[in-house]
Amino acid sequence: MKNKILSTELSGTQLAVFYLGQESILIKHADKYLLFDGYLSDYVDKNCCSELVKWSRRYPAPMKGDELDFVDYVFCSHSHYDHADPETLSAIAKVNKKARYIVPAPIASAVEGYGVPKESIISAYADKPISLDGITVLPVPAAHEELSPNEKGEYDALGFRVTLGNTVIFHAGDCCVYDGLSERLGNVDIMCLPVNGRSYYKRYVKDIIGNMDAYEATELCSIANASLLIPMHFDLYSVNCISASSVVDAIESTNNALCYHIFRPGERYIFNK
Repeated sequence: MKNKILSTELSGTQLAVFYLGQESILIKHADKYLLFDGYLSDYVDKNCCSELVKWSRRYPAPMKGDELDFVDYVFCSHSHYDHADPETLSAIAKVNKKARYIVPAPIASAVEGYGVPKESIISAYADKPISLDGITVLPVPAAHEELSPNEKGEYDALGFRVTLGNTVIFHAGDCCVYDGLSERLGNVDIMCLPVNGRSYYKRYVKDIIGNMDAYEATELCSIANASLLIPMHFDLYSVNCISASSVVDAIESTNNALCYHIFRPGERYIFNK
């Protein structure tokens, strides 16, 4: 997988999307590599989402954290282990001294506790842009399932709107649609959105926090004038997944003009605006 990523050749306007499972997405653009919500181990936090410990991954991670010695930026949307995986983060930190970690400010100390050097961590605050060597990042509050700022007004769950050249990508992390989300996003070319939905009885009461569903994701893409929808968070755990066919049905019945790609783990997609 590492060789596949590094050997991918792109023109100046292209970028490559590599799907690593759940919400783990790696972007290659020019000479930069960005990893979002890397979950590349079998780690399970028994104190978080207790129902999930009854299940194992439906497929192995297509690569491991210690292969990512080339990654420039590592984004974590929130503290849940399948988005800020202690084993993946510590493995990257051991082999990669140049990587910078962009995480919600309230979870920065937790990420540091996984072995990531404090000086490599960039605390992200909602609506405050971050400049990363020509890359512009706008952290956007994520409703997981509700918006929950702390006493300082900081959010521990964020999505990231990232501008790479002339292409805008939004990686939502775990998020439900809320008033003001589309206004924050504006126009986006590639939308990486969770689509597994939510259920009070089947999930929420078992500490399995939900997301927008495929219909909501499709509608959000329409508002953002998106060119491509990448569905996420629907395929890793049997207790918290939906069929790919139901995602397709939602897209086709809501906006059949929307382009989408349902990935297999380890698959590459070349995007050219």
